[in-house]
Amino acid sequence: MRPASDVERRRLNDTFAELCRIRSVSGEEAAVARRISDELRGVGVEVAEPDEAGNVLARIGHGRERSLLLCAHMDTVPHEGSVEPVCVEGGWVSAGDTILGADNKAAVAVLLEVARRAAIESAPVDLELLFTVGEELALAGAKAFDVGRLRSPLGFVFDHATPIGEVIVASPTYYRLEASFHGAAAHAGIRPEQGRSAIQAAAAAIASMRLGRLDEETTANVGAIEGGVPGTTNIVPERASFVAEARSLDGAKVEAVVAEMVDRVHDAANDPRHACDVDVVVEKLFTGYRHRPSAPGVLAGEAALRACGHEPARVASGGGSDANAFEAAGLHCVNLANGTERAHQSDERVGVASLEAMLDVAYALLDEVAAG
Repeated sequence: MRPASDVERRRLNDTFAELCRIRSVSGEEAAVARRISDELRGVGVEVAEPDEAGNVLARIGHGRERSLLLCAHMDTVPHEGSVEPVCVEGGWVSAGDTILGADNKAAVAVLLEVARRAAIESAPVDLELLFTVGEELALAGAKAFDVGRLRSPLGFVFDHATPIGEVIVASPTYYRLEASFHGAAAHAGIRPEQGRSAIQAAAAAIASMRLGRLDEETTANVGAIEGGVPGTTNIVPERASFVAEARSLDGAKVEAVVAEMVDRVHDAANDPRHACDVDVVVEKLFTGYRHRPSAPGVLAGEAALRACGHEPARVASGGGSDANAFEAAGLHCVNLANGTERAHQSDERVGVASLEAMLDVAYALLDEVAAG
């Protein structure tokens, strides 16, 4: 398929800015889902009603031999206030102190433009377009989606905030740990000996953990801690809790790290200086994958990138995407970098050139998949 025209590029940028203005924090995707569905139906695309999770699936069929899935997620991380995108020095940013929402609305806008051309012209493959909810909530929408509804044996997501050209060939297994300590309250100035500080136990557990980058494949982090009675200092805190994570490209390594973290929690709770009861909940949020160098999606993605003048680079990522959920469900799916920058931050950005290049890569993917 030919590269994007000037009209398509202008419309892509306009659509992207419009989508960024629509609030779609995880759990609040309904408005942007309606906008996407209206846009697709407006150009004659078949759009199914959202599934129970809220995912939107659309199909563009020309009776081709091959079918391809393109996927983007509709939700963003939480933010206060409205998003007002502005184009500054060749790139889209938020005018205020908010995220931009390029993660993943840059990809949503690209998919809508691909759908417009594919519906009007004769695309070389049949297309399935999936717009998921709750990706920022450990891939909730993609995990809930029934891949048995799909006709496509191969899918692509554009959901890695690095320069266009990177092909994500490995992604980690990810665990979440929550530890809740229950000690005993007492007056901190009169009878502290009768108290058992849950905060002290939680702090001891955290201090004993190996956190940060543990090796080139493995990381661990404590993300939040809370406890006691806000604003008070004269009560030995009865309750405290924290949430942590561990992830690794090696499944055995991350399981060992999580087991070690659990041991540190129990060691701290059993310390007689601050003995507490403790509840620990460990949840595996998604499973990692590692693509073979000869995997069809990897080869097609690299060929599409080269066709658009980008030199492919195979990278292993510490982050997850909907591709993790699809791979775990048996659907071959490849994540391609989308050229966005500083996702989840108030200085999030996507260059106009990157946004438009993403569209050309998507067009080239259709040709590469059709060629087999």
